[in-house]
Amino acid sequence: MKIIIIILGYILAILAILDIFKKNMSMAGKIICTILLLLTNWVGVLVYFLWAKDHVTEWFK
Repeated sequence: MKIIIIILGYILAILAILDIFKKNMSMAGKIICTILLLLTNWVGVLVYFLWAKDHVTEWFK
């Protein structure tokens, strides 16, 4: 069961990173968002998908 949760976390993190790099914002902003997402593990993935996904382009114009 634990391995399924770990794999799911990796899949969600990869999806979030791919979504970040599709957005129209600076490369520095994309790199900062990616690093923050990877450093915060599950919390970062959840925050990204539940709230930040729609607001991240405003932060890094």
